[in-house]
Amino acid sequence: MILEILKHPATITLIKMLVAVGIVLAAVPMLVWMERKVSARFQRRIGPNRVGPMGLLQSMADAVKLMFKEDFFPRHTDRLLFLAAPLLAFLPGVISFGLIPVGQAAGAEFLGPNGVMAVSYLPMGLLVMMAVSSIASYGLAFGGWASNSQYSLLGGMRSSAQLISYEIVMGMSVLALAMATGTFNLAEIVLQQQGNALPAWNIFLQPLTFLLFLIAAFAETNRAPFDLPEAEQELVGGYHTEYTGMRYAWFMLGEYAGLWTMCSVLVTLFLGGWTLPAAWTAPLAQAPWFVAALVSFGVFLAKVVALVFFFMWVRWTLPRFRWDQLMKLGWTVLIPLALANILFTALVMEYAGWYVR
Repeated sequence: MILEILKHPATITLIKMLVAVGIVLAAVPMLVWMERKVSARFQRRIGPNRVGPMGLLQSMADAVKLMFKEDFFPRHTDRLLFLAAPLLAFLPGVISFGLIPVGQAAGAEFLGPNGVMAVSYLPMGLLVMMAVSSIASYGLAFGGWASNSQYSLLGGMRSSAQLISYEIVMGMSVLALAMATGTFNLAEIVLQQQGNALPAWNIFLQPLTFLLFLIAAFAETNRAPFDLPEAEQELVGGYHTEYTGMRYAWFMLGEYAGLWTMCSVLVTLFLGGWTLPAAWTAPLAQAPWFVAALVSFGVFLAKVVALVFFFMWVRWTLPRFRWDQLMKLGWTVLIPLALANILFTALVMEYAGWYVR
């Protein structure tokens, strides 16, 4: 009886959902610790080193502190939107991660078609993920509007303008990639990048598409040098100025959950996902399915962590853009470049008879 319940598709999906949420929730405090250590290294400081070995428990100590912080509502706020904003900023990152394939175990079809490890295996997964991730912008805009503060409102307005502008760039780069690969299925995009001896990653086949998506990813995650919605020097914190305690923590969790998910998307679309060249992983074909699952997930995890480090490297290296520079870059440089990239991809596919895949 218990075995039948565990084998039921609904039970397997529920377990996969819990695992995906657990991965994100476990990754977020580690990313906070990693950010502090990386920034300390760049600024020739030590970073957290008191709470736990190497300061690993500092994030947990901060969470306990935030739980006991005074929690209040500013006067004349829209309470519903004020409460909903932090959740809208956090949940899209977690939901989007559930659509990303994180590994493959041949012979374990109960994990998904062809043993692909993902909560949901959707033919249009890339489009669904883009739609879900865009909901986070509502959380920032609602937080600024509902706070009844001019600083928060300016932060929310900046957020809306920035995210809408760079979502266009991201959408156009995804369109060029979909034209080249012929699919919106994330697992198929990953499998197409597995070469025999050398990686056949999309970063090498479509470098301009990767660059456009990467710049848009910095803007979408509000990472420096595109962190204008919360510019402390100008807005005292921006859209979350009036938030305290755990509601403030949800915004911070949402930022790092979005960073983790966005790096996972970049790895999936351009860096081969969980795959390595077939010649490197040939022995895994004879290994048990759980060994293949662990190795493929480990490869995916290593790529994501390396990309997260790159995001942090950029944050602590480049200065923040001015607001006019940010918008000018998006509308006068990146959007025309993205349109030209789509046109170039179409012309090559049509007249040269050449397909990326």
